[in-house]
Amino acid sequence: MAEKTVREEVQRIAEEARAASGALAQTSAEERNGALAAMAAALRSHAEEIIAANALDMEAARKAGTKESLLDRLMLDKGRVEAMAAALEDLVALPDPLGRVQDARTLSNGIELERVSVPLGVVAVVYEARPNVTADAAGICLKSGNAAVLRGGSMAAHSNEAVARVLADAAASAGMPHGCVGLVASTERAAADELMQLHGVIDVLIPRGGAGLIRHCVETSKVPVIETGTGNCHVYVHASADFDKARAIIVNAKCRRLGVCNAAETLLVDATAAEGFLPAALAGLAARGVTLHADERASAVAAARGIETQPATEDDWATEYLAADLAVRVVDGVDEAIDHVNRYGTKHSEAIVAEDEAACEAFLARVDAAAVYANASTAFTDGGQFGLGAEIGISTQKLHARGPFALDALTSYKYVLRGSGQVRA
Repeated sequence: MAEKTVREEVQRIAEEARAASGALAQTSAEERNGALAAMAAALRSHAEEIIAANALDMEAARKAGTKESLLDRLMLDKGRVEAMAAALEDLVALPDPLGRVQDARTLSNGIELERVSVPLGVVAVVYEARPNVTADAAGICLKSGNAAVLRGGSMAAHSNEAVARVLADAAASAGMPHGCVGLVASTERAAADELMQLHGVIDVLIPRGGAGLIRHCVETSKVPVIETGTGNCHVYVHASADFDKARAIIVNAKCRRLGVCNAAETLLVDATAAEGFLPAALAGLAARGVTLHADERASAVAAARGIETQPATEDDWATEYLAADLAVRVVDGVDEAIDHVNRYGTKHSEAIVAEDEAACEAFLARVDAAAVYANASTAFTDGGQFGLGAEIGISTQKLHARGPFALDALTSYKYVLRGSGQVRA
């Protein structure tokens, strides 16, 4: 697509969203919930069409040699289309995030002041190989009264177009303003870059994908960016840990789904627990096909039991594998574990396994991350698991929103003041 044509397409979709956002902000909760229900029903009735489009993407991705963890993110079947529809229905059941009075008081001059939640306006979401994001983002934006401009990656182009078309048609049929769900069909990088220049038309841009995409958006965008970060997540096994509990947690955190941002990428183990914990834990992970990148102390324990490892490098500590790989390091106590996590982690999700309450509380208090766990898997960092409904991603920054980026994070507020003729001296 020619540069001018890409610019025109992006500008048109963004302007339509801008026009829709004002009308969308005035809709009632009942109207928006009705649209969400219609969108869910449309996904179900068009499931075969969506799956057929996804098959084209899957075929192309396999031919391109795409790794299995990314193929898993890309794939849609009846169960996953149903899950997308159910996520929209879950949003219907959630309270309306708009019009909530966050503060109310009468000023000394007699003016009545309220702080009321309102939509952000136009939300652009730039994402990669997960077509379910199309439905999640459209739904969460509509529920919160925001117009959505969606731009997916080339790997899921057919899937995204099919899902977005179904959702946009259903929303319009349910009375939502035209343009409230828009998809930029062009998967050229220039299309995303054009979105990033539309300050004043788009209110916020949310990148969802790998470190390269997020970094490019932060460095390029003139539109305010909310980072949904990469997940270099850790599980730390303290000397006091229940080893059976710890083994179950690391297997779940690493192996439940390899290609998700809340998957564990590094296992830290106290030196005094290494001999007792590591042999069975590493053998179990290796049996599941996980390649172990171990430091010298962890390698020595593994070698004595005939467990194969690879030497860990400095890069391994900072790597989000999104694959069947795990870095393993032996540390000398909770302070060293916390220092390692804060140095190499991406402020996403971090876990300690310990029976020592003081160690747990130290880890929870001092680790800088959006979600910190004691004795539970990092796999729970998810909007649905937190009771927030569908999410756009996990924010790893601190301004505006942090953690699962759900309904409340897509609202701002305004002050509403009612007077009786007051003037300021």
